[in-house]
Parts: sequence; structure tokens; C-alpha cells
Amino acid sequence: MTHQSETSGSDSLTVNVDLAERSYDIQICSGQLPSVGSSVAEWLNQRLGASSTQQSALVVTDRNVLVHANVVRSSLEAVGFRVELAELEPGEKTKSLPVISSLYERMVEMKADRRTVVVAVGGGVIGDASGFLAATYNRGVPFVQVPTTLLSDVDSSVGGKVGVNLAAAKNLIGAFYQPLGVFIDTSMLATLPDRDYRSGLAEVVKYGVILDADFFEFLERNVDGINAREPSVLRHMIARSCELKAMVVKEDEYERTGLRAVLNYGHTYAHAFEALAGYGELLHGEAVSIGMLYASRLAEKRGLIDAAMTARQRTLLERIGALTSLPDPAAFSTEDILSKMRLDKKTVGGQLRFILPTKMGHVTTFTDILEADVTAVVDEFAAG
Repeated sequence: MTHQSETSGSDSLTVNVDLAERSYDIQICSGQLPSVGSSVAEWLNQRLGASSTQQSALVVTDRNVLVHANVVRSSLEAVGFRVELAELEPGEKTKSLPVISSLYERMVEMKADRRTVVVAVGGGVIGDASGFLAATYNRGVPFVQVPTTLLSDVDSSVGGKVGVNLAAAKNLIGAFYQPLGVFIDTSMLATLPDRDYRSGLAEVVKYGVILDADFFEFLERNVDGINAREPSVLRHMIARSCELKAMVVKEDEYERTGLRAVLNYGHTYAHAFEALAGYGELLHGEAVSIGMLYASRLAEKRGLIDAAMTARQRTLLERIGALTSLPDPAAFSTEDILSKMRLDKKTVGGQLRFILPTKMGHVTTFTDILEADVTAVVDEFAAG
């Protein structure tokens, strides 16, 4: 069972991801990044046993968070690691096979072996690319996530999905590869641009809607602390989000049973909006925030929930500064949106699949939604 526990007073929490021999801890703290080296060393020794030889690490980062990566590097060196640092370009283009190939060469040059730890310091792009590197070099080397964005804290760093993009599609080449551990320091969120922070909050709200009504209420009660990035609020918010995702991953690690699909609430609309706007124009969390409201309205049309539940989501999203409508809701035709939805990887046998709420804290998968209802929701939002 996934559990959350205090690890050092009230300023550090640990969430355990229970996956048998692949189990690992997510450590959530504030102002403790200089101690990350000790955690990495401990996780490595727990998994592989103590070594009499000097251990090595490749820290992978991008220039936007180089200041944090240098702290991680110094911390690793302080506990005896020989460290190399690879600084990549920010953005989705870094998640490519040519970039990974250059990192393979870097690992050959540093004489990396199966005890060499790849440490990802960055957002989802760095985490995905570094994890794919670790999963495929020498048939697998240890891997640690040090996420620096709220979205990667609560989403991409949990669950073991790693991969790179092809020109044809995102994340088409990849693997399920669990890390040794995840080290989350909320102090890194102090340097996160406001837009990125608000975008990440949408995924946090999503967890409350799909899995935990009490957590949704916690978010409603703590809006001021969330907006002020108050460390104690952030720690609990991130820990509970990780715990909820870990519960789902434990039951459906390799996406075979369909349970993991609940995490895609709002994503069927969101992915269409992202694609039509041009990737990067709408941040993923912004698209999800908007997509949740469209999906909730669709659930209303189905008679699953009342209008008050949609309004409650909208109110919370607005209070935390998340996006609740497209910049121009009439910019995309309903047919264009439907066409993108039909290409979505969640579509089964040409039938659109939606995750819809039935009450706060619970969602169900539906594959019999009428396209007329899907487009009616789009038309409603476009009309304002």
C-alpha cells in the first residue's frame, strides 16, 4: 500500500510507491536540496548494495534550472560521487533520439557502468529523456528524478513513463522504467514562472475530482496558501497528489487494465486543444484545466452530475489562477476538434473514450458518448 509519512519533523514527507521489487520513495521537503546526494547514495545502496569503488553520476538538466543542477552536482560530489553534468536545450525538441544518442556517447566517455546513476534535474522533458537514457543504456542503469516544476512533481515524475518523441507523434518511443527514488524540494518552485505554476495546479485539482473529494476540499480551504506557494501547503498538496497517482500506478503499472485511464480526466478535449493551438501555445496544464470543464459539462449532459459540480471546479480553478477558457473559444471548429480526438491514443476502435465524473472524487470511463453531445459542449463554450 502506498503510504505517506513524516521523515524529519514537519518539513519532510515521504510517499512510498509500492511496486514489489521496483518500489521506491518520493521524498518531499523544503529547503533541503543540498542533502539530495545523501538520499541518492542511500537509495543506490539499498537497491544495489554498498560498493568499494567510487560511484559515478550523470546529472542531466537544461539551462533554465542550471542553478538547481549545480546544487545537486555539489551534493553528489560531497558524498563521494564522480559527477558529470549534461546541459540540454529547454523544450520538447530535447526529447529526441539524436539528443539521446549524444548522451549515450557522453556516458561511454565517462566509462559509465551499471552503478552509474542518471539524475534528472528539470521538468517533464528532462525527466522523460533522462529516464529513457537510463532505461536503454547498458540495458538499464539506476535513475533518480529531481523534478523542478509543479507539473513534473505531481505527474511525470511518478509512474515510470519515460520516452522520446518522433516527428509523427509525442512519446511514441519509450518504456516503463521506475526510478530509484524521487526527490522533490518545494523551494525550487520559488523560481518557477507563474504561468508554469498555475498550469501545474490544474493537474493537482484533477486528482481531487477523480479520486479524493476530501483533497478537493483541502484545496478549496487553502487557496491563499497555494497562491502564496506556502511551503507546508505545497508539501501536503504535492505529497497527496503523488500518493493518489501512485495508488493508480500500483494497480495498473503497465497500462494494461485500463485503470490508469482515470488520470486522463479532461485530457481528451485538452489534447485536441493543444494540437490545434500548436504545441507550446497552450501549456499542457492550461489545456487540462479547460478540458476538465468541458468534460464536466459533458457529464452534465449525460445526467451524471449537476451543474453545481462543474461550477465548483470552475470556481477553484479561477481562484488559483488556472485557465478556464480558451483564448478564443470560437477559434477551432467542432469538426477540427473531433478530428483531433479521433486521432487520440485513448480512442478505441474509432470510438471516443471519455473519463467523466459521477460525483466529486469519482470518475468512470465511457465509450458510448454521442459525438453530437461532444460538439454541443464545444459550441456552448464557443458561444460563451
